[in-house]
Amino acid sequence: MRIVVIGGDRPVGRKLADILRRKGHDVLVASPRSGVDTITGEGLAKALRGARVVVDVAHPPSLEDLSALNYFERSGRNLLAAEVAAGVGHHVALSAVGADRLLESGYFRGRMAQEKLIRASKVPYSILRSTQFADFMCGIAHAATKGRTVRLSSAAIQPILSDDVAGALAALALGAPVNGIVEIAGPDRFRLDEFVRRFLAVIGDARRVMTDPSARYFGARLDDRSLLPAEGTHIGVSRFEDWAERAAFRMSA
Repeated sequence: MRIVVIGGDRPVGRKLADILRRKGHDVLVASPRSGVDTITGEGLAKALRGARVVVDVAHPPSLEDLSALNYFERSGRNLLAAEVAAGVGHHVALSAVGADRLLESGYFRGRMAQEKLIRASKVPYSILRSTQFADFMCGIAHAATKGRTVRLSSAAIQPILSDDVAGALAALALGAPVNGIVEIAGPDRFRLDEFVRRFLAVIGDARRVMTDPSARYFGARLDDRSLLPAEGTHIGVSRFEDWAERAAFRMSA
């Protein structure tokens, strides 16, 4: 089966493509680097020719409010229109747990705009909402950094390793469209500030993490419910400690 992974040059996209290829599928990794641009529409028609499934894991180049919102709206419209024209039978999209609760943030408003476009499209779909990727916390730290200090809320989080997200996306892509939302989260619960502090220590980053109850998360205020999944959410199997041990070993080798 021919499957197109939009944003397939991102780490989770590469992992997803590897899983699907090992299962014997014809996978096209599509991104602006490969000549496929969902913002301009360049290369979309050719990339989707013969595709039965499209998985969208693309991410805006900027998380600034208006830029992120515009990205998701333009990319979503162009991609879904191209899928209708190509006769794609299943659209799978990666979104974020809590997106519907964090609408102060342009990034999360963009995610909700993306989901709205998917639901309104004629293409059968599955949306995977994931909690934060435990192994890619640098973006969260960077957004909260001023000087050498990272200011973060102590809100509860349930981060997941990207390997488990890629596996869940593959399962959705190879199954029948659910025409709804599936959530996935990691097995353990942490505090955002403490988790980023541990992550930075593992990668040898000397920035200081300060707990600030008023700190914004990509422009949104957080509470202990904001970033947590619903009851009955699919739980990944990989633990942060396993990744941390591997990362520490690589750094010492």
